[in-house]
Amino acid sequence: DTDLLTSVLTYHVIADEVLAEAVMEMDGAEVETINGATVTISIDGDTVMINDATVITPDVMASNGVIQVIDTVLLPPSDEE
Repeated sequence: DTDLLTSVLTYHVIADEVLAEAVMEMDGAEVETINGATVTISIDGDTVMINDATVITPDVMASNGVIQVIDTVLLPPSDEE
């Protein structure tokens, strides 16, 4: 359904452009996504996690921002669907 797809897609986007260097300083931070729910950033050495997803390719520059490629799909909390 369109609402569910929109919720999942917007759960992967934040309104700010955040490069990997800045993310490395955000251990434990909760960041609001554009769908209104939050994701949690955790750092373990050089490994960056967003919720349960691992960043596998940082700082992919795009014309409309920067992409931090992760290894799985993030699902918004069930009460946000």
